[in-house]
Amino acid sequence: MAGILGAWSFLMERKGINMDKLAKGIEEMKEHNYEQAAKWFTEAIDENPEEPLGYINFGNLLLHMKDYERAQRFFERAIEKDSHAATAYYGLGNTFYDQENYARAQEQFLRAIEEGLNEADVHFMMGMTFVHQDHQRLALPYLMTASEMDEHDIDIQFQYGLCLAQNEDIEHAEKQMNHVLQLEANHSDAHYNLGVIALYKEDADAALKHFNQALEIQPEHMLAANGKKQLENLLDN
Repeated sequence: MAGILGAWSFLMERKGINMDKLAKGIEEMKEHNYEQAAKWFTEAIDENPEEPLGYINFGNLLLHMKDYERAQRFFERAIEKDSHAATAYYGLGNTFYDQENYARAQEQFLRAIEEGLNEADVHFMMGMTFVHQDHQRLALPYLMTASEMDEHDIDIQFQYGLCLAQNEDIEHAEKQMNHVLQLEANHSDAHYNLGVIALYKEDADAALKHFNQALEIQPEHMLAANGKKQLENLLDN
């Protein structure tokens, strides 16, 4: 979200637009004052009906409220005003993604990238559309790009590590999961996946250690509990 807000600010400055009402609307959104945010965005649109940024901001507000049908209309209206409005394509992609229409989301994220939106978020979302369609190999370069662009985003770093594992790049997956733990020591899923990697490398002690750590952090972690149970049964036999 922060990256996209930054992109909008850049566009507003570049176009010489009065940022006041849009900026106030964004601040109200951050405070969860959605009705007031809608008021500011509406005024911005009324004052500049040919400017796409008002529609993009309003679309993002509607998307946040899960009003997908209206959000789609606002993003499409922004694209009608400016067919090169990269953040409108990104917003439209998120609208489809949230509705699990990953193929259509993919089209919009790709268009956003082609129109110059070079943020970690859009590469991450593009990669995740492939993940949800079981195309992990196609997801990998986008998730790698996102991980390089934002080394401190835990979700991005974890999903990249998971994708590496799914592509059977075990050594790099292990390094990536350890990187996730450097960012968040109590990441139960990273511990679980390191346990699976340890099993793959036939290191039962390390696997059991990571499964136990995952369960200590998240006692209801079913995958870790099942992995631990199966490993203990194997060791007992």
